[in-house]
Amino acid sequence: MTSHEVLADELAKARNRTLRLVDFDDAEVRRQYDPLMSPLVWDLAHIGQQEELWLLRGGDSDRPGLLSPQVDRLYDAFVHSRASRADLPLLPPADARAYCATVRGKALDALAALPDGHPDAFTFGMVISHENQHDETMLQALSLRSGAPLLDRGCALPAGRAELAGTSVLVPAGEFVLGVDAATEPYSLDNERPAHVVDVPGFRIGRVPVTNGEWRQFIDDGGYDQSRWWSEAGWAHRRQAGLTAPLFWNTGAAAGTRTRFGHVEDIPADEPVQHVSYFEAEAYAAWAGARLPTEVEWEKACAWDPHTRSRRRYPWGAAGPTDELANLGGDALRPAPVGAYPAGASTYGVEQMLGDVWEWTTSPLRPWPGFTPMVYDRYSEPFFEGAGTGDYRVLRGGSWAVSPSILRPSFRNWDHPVRRQIFSGVRLAWDIDHV
Repeated sequence: MTSHEVLADELAKARNRTLRLVDFDDAEVRRQYDPLMSPLVWDLAHIGQQEELWLLRGGDSDRPGLLSPQVDRLYDAFVHSRASRADLPLLPPADARAYCATVRGKALDALAALPDGHPDAFTFGMVISHENQHDETMLQALSLRSGAPLLDRGCALPAGRAELAGTSVLVPAGEFVLGVDAATEPYSLDNERPAHVVDVPGFRIGRVPVTNGEWRQFIDDGGYDQSRWWSEAGWAHRRQAGLTAPLFWNTGAAAGTRTRFGHVEDIPADEPVQHVSYFEAEAYAAWAGARLPTEVEWEKACAWDPHTRSRRRYPWGAAGPTDELANLGGDALRPAPVGAYPAGASTYGVEQMLGDVWEWTTSPLRPWPGFTPMVYDRYSEPFFEGAGTGDYRVLRGGSWAVSPSILRPSFRNWDHPVRRQIFSGVRLAWDIDHV
């Protein structure tokens, strides 16, 4: 396919997924499941509003659009907090769907008129990434929903390899190329650029993410009850929030089970632990005699090939993601057992680095040297360390809910250290002289 056909295809895939995630009655789509998350109808119209802003209005919020200025402002994420959005006079679900469809028709006309190689193709890629990211956000909201399940239990996943839990691999000291450039990844976002050489001390990193079974040992050993494993801020939050286990793990008579999208089920011991905060991840690592990796270490273990002294596009090589290489796309509704994707290993032998769970790192969000904002200049900069919008930690690797078309080893996610509704897990690291 031509680049325009690829963009049109990815726009269609993202929209089909969005519409499946709001294919409920009006009362359901308007419902706010938790103050942490928007009602689904806000996400739906926001997706259309951002598509119109960037593809039809050239990013100019003062330029007249399909919505009145008063309604258009309802979908500015910087103006209205998630907790407040259920009280806004939002577009009704039918109107939101119709608005998104109208915008999409005009956007496809604009794409068809775009000359080959035009720089505006990047903006289409950015819009595709935005919609796919909101699809994951809507899945987070649905995971917080109470009541009878709306979603099924998800598709089948490959079996894992039990002997991998708790093992690690060596990443020797040396230089590697961190980040990417437009020439190699034309749809990469601003905080992934530019590519630059960094020198990284040697370290060890977990071959696979930490499992539910390993986390159960942490709980049984009193990990949530002993302040010595926790940072000062982490311990204060643990006490204030009353944390005793990952989010959605049940207690009391239902101990040993979890509630996943409304389904109560046994907790699989071989699955990567999910829905843990940075503070919990940090405490677990201390208890295990390890630490969390930096995002630079994580990216080197994922993408660098020491034999060719070059980056791989994906951990396994140049070929795009498939169901045999990674758990992506959202259909599974859960992580795969550790060891399920041996063919997806990086050069160093690290597995499941893309998909399954976002992995917390110790790194605050900072710009790479030479950072230049992209056309949407509020995507990254307001969240950089020192910008005053909060304390964030970077997560790497994507989750089972991420679209394979937007994920790269260089992709950077970030959130507050207390957040657990995200599909977040843990991979350990060790200094060499400590192993």
